[in-house]
Amino acid sequence: MNDFEERVKKVISEHLEIDVGVISRESYLVDDLGADSLTNVELVLALEEEFDMSINEWDADKFFQFKNVLSFIKEQVNSPNKEIMHSID
Repeated sequence: MNDFEERVKKVISEHLEIDVGVISRESYLVDDLGADSLTNVELVLALEEEFDMSINEWDADKFFQFKNVLSFIKEQVNSPNKEIMHSID
């Protein structure tokens, strides 16, 4: 596991008030980790702050599993067009 993945797990564990050790790539945010609609909104806001990005509602609706969140955040952070992508929201 890398530092990037640890950062994402830390944000999720803090906002869902769960131990970081229970989060796996296959974990479902709602079914496995106990998220609900309010915590999902808070989680998106926390991820935006942690990674200095904007996540639109369309993309946030795809965050079913930890691996979806991780993949999206990693893609956005590593994007050469980061500034352009964030201004489109």
